[in-house]
Amino acid sequence: MTGDVVPEGVAPLADDSTRDRVARSILEHGPSTAADLADRLDLTAAAIRRHLAVLAEAGHLVARDQRVYGSRGRGRPAKVFALTDTGRELFHHAYDDLAIRALRFLRQEGGAQAVNAFAEQVMGEVRRRFAADGAEYNSPADALAEVLNEQGYVASLEPVASGTQLCQYHCPVAHVAKEFPELCAAETRLFSELLGSHVQRLATIAHGDGVCTTHIPHPVERKVS
Repeated sequence: MTGDVVPEGVAPLADDSTRDRVARSILEHGPSTAADLADRLDLTAAAIRRHLAVLAEAGHLVARDQRVYGSRGRGRPAKVFALTDTGRELFHHAYDDLAIRALRFLRQEGGAQAVNAFAEQVMGEVRRRFAADGAEYNSPADALAEVLNEQGYVASLEPVASGTQLCQYHCPVAHVAKEFPELCAAETRLFSELLGSHVQRLATIAHGDGVCTTHIPHPVERKVS
């Protein structure tokens, strides 16, 4: 992220690599506050805020109020910083335009069925890697998260009361999936197949959310009669 324009009133920062670290931390962990970033990167809050200002001015980040669940204390909510489409473009978005043009042609020539078949094929590598290495992990969800990491999706598992949330902080095909949701649908079907469970897609980067989030419910316990 070199060559950023420094906003008026902000001192120039020579260490562009630190801004790269800030942006990548948000990519890997999702929308973050300045305090979160300072703790993760072992920097002062003041230094983090300067980097955030430069990244926001360049259009790589957007700030919004932190969502608070339950009762909130006094004072204004903290600001959370998330990557914009422009910010994500710096991470592995090559050839998006060509892919979109190719899929438009495919849809025109072969219809929706052809696009669906292509989407299933895209997921083929995840299926193959899962089949090859899945037995090495403690659970199918752990195996799936690792395979997705290998494919560049920056995935993690977050426990929740009703099960587990699979979070993908990066999507290499987000711009393409925005026009062709068949890619997201094929991915969701594959997750359900590999995990042997109904899953629910809660959010996607392609639809403008900060993270692709899939809910994996706890297994249903069958009562023995």
